[in-house]
Amino acid sequence: MDDGFARPPPIEFYRGQARSLSGIAFRAFCLGAVFSASLVLVPLVAYGASEPYFVFWRLPFFLGALGAFHFLEFWTTACYNTPAADISSFLLTSNWPLYTIAHSAAFFECAVVNTLWPWRSWGPAAGGTWAGYLCVAGVALTLLGQAVRSLAMIQCGRNFNHLVQQSRAAEHRLVTNGIYSILRHPSYFGFYWWAVGTQLAMGNVFCLAAYVVLLWKFFANRIPFEEHHLLQFFGDEYMNYRRRVHVWIPLIK
Repeated sequence: MDDGFARPPPIEFYRGQARSLSGIAFRAFCLGAVFSASLVLVPLVAYGASEPYFVFWRLPFFLGALGAFHFLEFWTTACYNTPAADISSFLLTSNWPLYTIAHSAAFFECAVVNTLWPWRSWGPAAGGTWAGYLCVAGVALTLLGQAVRSLAMIQCGRNFNHLVQQSRAAEHRLVTNGIYSILRHPSYFGFYWWAVGTQLAMGNVFCLAAYVVLLWKFFANRIPFEEHHLLQFFGDEYMNYRRRVHVWIPLIK
């Protein structure tokens, strides 16, 4: 019998829980604020600051790219893999603390180097036509990487998970169409080139090299580990798929 009172929401939606609505709203607000600020600051600094300090548009660009990335990680999960969506889907504390250290180092390299040596003749941010090409390529790679990763998560739907699955769920299916017909691990491809693109756009030398090495090492370990389980789940179906579709991350087959 209806007693006239609404049922309380599940405990997991309360503050401090995995699906805290207030926690999700707060994180989404902060990421949106960062992204919105970057949309204003990038052109303002790029076209409003005097030489050589106009190059500092790279800092809000990087923060905006991070804001968009982490928001889209949650948004695509919430829309296309709703049962799996929770606060961890933002990936804000993923691989803590190394992930945070890497991005902090990238931000400070760009800030410190361009402050102390604004007229330097070395590095991707130095003057010259080739440096401009590298910067444009970096922005393009950042946008491409983000688009590919988000598309991969959308097309994979409820078959996508941020963690490597070591047991097969009953509804788990192997997705081989769409972007997965071109790239074997499009979400990894997208993140790799997104990260490399941000460092090219920022003109970082040391962090660019570090990102390339660390990301290669990460995916060189993660992809074989994941594919070991996929072969157990799907057998010859995945074996044939792996033979005909490449990863397209350097030095990873």
